[in-house]
Amino acid sequence: MTRPLPYGRQVIEDDDIAAVVAVLKSDILTGGPAVSGFEAALAGIAAAPHAVACNSGTAGLHLAALALDLGPGDAVIVPSVTFVATANAARYVGAEAVFADVDPATGLMGPDHLDEALTRCGGLRPKAVFPVHLNGQCADMPGLGALARRHGLAVVEDACHALGSLQSDDRPTGACAHSDMAVFSFHPVKTVAMGEGGAVTTRDARLDARLRLFRSHGITREPAEFLQPDEAFDGEGRPNPWYYEMARPGFNYRACDIVCALGTSQLAKLDRFRTRRAELMALYERLLPPAARPIGRVSGGRPSWHIMVVHIDFEAHGTSRAAVMRALAGQGVSTQVHYLPVHRQPYYRGRFPGLTLPGADEYYRRCLTLPLFVGMDDGDVVRVAEALARLLS
Repeated sequence: MTRPLPYGRQVIEDDDIAAVVAVLKSDILTGGPAVSGFEAALAGIAAAPHAVACNSGTAGLHLAALALDLGPGDAVIVPSVTFVATANAARYVGAEAVFADVDPATGLMGPDHLDEALTRCGGLRPKAVFPVHLNGQCADMPGLGALARRHGLAVVEDACHALGSLQSDDRPTGACAHSDMAVFSFHPVKTVAMGEGGAVTTRDARLDARLRLFRSHGITREPAEFLQPDEAFDGEGRPNPWYYEMARPGFNYRACDIVCALGTSQLAKLDRFRTRRAELMALYERLLPPAARPIGRVSGGRPSWHIMVVHIDFEAHGTSRAAVMRALAGQGVSTQVHYLPVHRQPYYRGRFPGLTLPGADEYYRRCLTLPLFVGMDDGDVVRVAEALARLLS
């Protein structure tokens, strides 16, 4: 019987299980050494001095918006081809998401797209841009960062697809050489899995402190930060041992030791996972029929492939995307679409009626995500390519 192929799947091995079991047998399940250990390991990979673990990539985006003090009247530029969480992070804090178009070949926002989006901010204050690294390929961070600085914009990289990718200047994604923060996801379909998990990297010690504050209810236990000395200190000026303060509400976005132990074990395999994904991508490129072509490639850097996306002109082949997906599913091959442009989601259509972004719409019209995960063998790629060839012949 032919095994089913999901479009993405985690690879969990015996040492991953052992790492989790060790935490389960320990005295501390949350707020312990596995969390700080994971943060240190990620900071090393990203070449950033600070990494803050949280419970999802969405939480990381929200924390970044909070750390920047974004709020009502502010505009955050977001490419339309992304998961809804990128734009929603602006709305969580009352800011407005202003959508930028993308390159129809790669799905990535470039400096020209950012420049055009800035002309549509109206009476809003442009305060930040959230570039998205898509499918494993990185946006032009040197170009975007330079333009953002000229306009006084903060920069938060949505790097949820790009753990382990090198950018066009050969810096690791997450090093924040051209940004203020970078956000990662460790969902099971990502290259490294924690079940659910996320993280934010930064070079800025102040932002690191604010991320940690908002991650845990807005509570501080640092005496130097206390605002109520009569409550905080005893008669001899010593901090009361039970005391903490909340000057501004935060959230419970902490990641526990259980998932961080799994994340640290998985991070140690990043090079192997990245290499295998690249091998599978190369095999796809050799075997796919002409009707299903991989997305455009950016110059420079090195992608750490998250998903395998092809472009197909479905109408030209007398079919529809839904028909192709159903036919592949009937053969045990699961596919997906990444993504319906966010400006076309009902909530954002209501906020920006009539907005058209031709690059995003063209990318979406043709895209289809095929299976890509480390547990695949070469025969799985052959199977998918041959099935597509039959359907599109």
